[in-house]
Amino acid sequence: MKDFKGYKILCLVLLCNISSAFSQKTDINNIVKSFTIGAPKSFEVPKFISFIEEDLSKTSVNTLFLMVNYKYQFKTHPELVERSSLSESDVKQIVKACSNNNIKIIPLINLLGHQSWKQDNIHALLKAYPEFEENPGDKILEKNFYCRSYCPLHPEVHNVVFDLIDELIDVFETNSIHVGMDEVFVIGEDGCVRCKGKNKAKLFADEVIKIHSHLKSKKIKMYMWGDRLIDGKTTGLGIWSASGNETYPAIDLIPKDVIICDWQYTSATPTPAYFAIKGFNVISCSFQKPELAKQQLQNVISNREFANKTIGNRSLGIMHTYWSSFDSFLKCYKDNDCSSEKIEGAINTFKALYK
Repeated sequence: MKDFKGYKILCLVLLCNISSAFSQKTDINNIVKSFTIGAPKSFEVPKFISFIEEDLSKTSVNTLFLMVNYKYQFKTHPELVERSSLSESDVKQIVKACSNNNIKIIPLINLLGHQSWKQDNIHALLKAYPEFEENPGDKILEKNFYCRSYCPLHPEVHNVVFDLIDELIDVFETNSIHVGMDEVFVIGEDGCVRCKGKNKAKLFADEVIKIHSHLKSKKIKMYMWGDRLIDGKTTGLGIWSASGNETYPAIDLIPKDVIICDWQYTSATPTPAYFAIKGFNVISCSFQKPELAKQQLQNVISNREFANKTIGNRSLGIMHTYWSSFDSFLKCYKDNDCSSEKIEGAINTFKALYK
């Protein structure tokens, strides 16, 4: 009889725990709702500020990632300033507009990869310092060659890029920065005398660790894209939103307080849960498919409500990404003047998430 009583008590305790878990609703207003877009050109800043004040402030967006790259008038390295770059005054106006509307602004600069394209449009870093390039060797001759990288083992490269990120942190008055690191196809190449034959996962992880250590010493949070940390073959996600060049084991080598921005544009694969299980805080990222984006949001909510508390709390929220110019966004968003189906899809996705 005592055993039966004990069994009943145990059942009641379990039932209460289950009921509590299922009644733990997520306050959708308290998750990260972020938007990533390229920085406006200097002459577009008044329009950008109007967009923040008149449009963005009326949505549920609470975080703006501004992709700056070399579109800022760096004082530490004026040789890296590109055309139509933002001035310090421009940035301060944008920061003030965000602050006035309770929007956290975080600058984004692409580190390691996305340093230039194949032959033309060489970006500022490799134009000023061609010796920093990770020599792609014969890959540069391939028809589908995508983009260049800097060599993470070049002895001088971090002296420059750390100056840049420090300056962005200061001018944006922020405690966070997004350092990119997506779609790194050129790493550990045979054409590079420093990296040839080295383990690509370790090269990638060491670069993450080096950047993270610099930022942590200044108490700055680090965000990065997550694609290079996923096994593209095992997951079936391929070589874009996951890795096909053996960088994915780096996931077990990098610091757990790096915040992962997991972009999956063609499916609602549960990769955010994978990152959370691995110990990372993660943001789910969308692009141009409204129904998919809404499912990704629902997955975040489900993770927060039904996973255990440790895992659920690592699902920070969502991010909408936009990969064309601010001008094209504004025309499509405000005037329905959409120059392509991709842009129209991206705008519709933004509206679906952030009504």
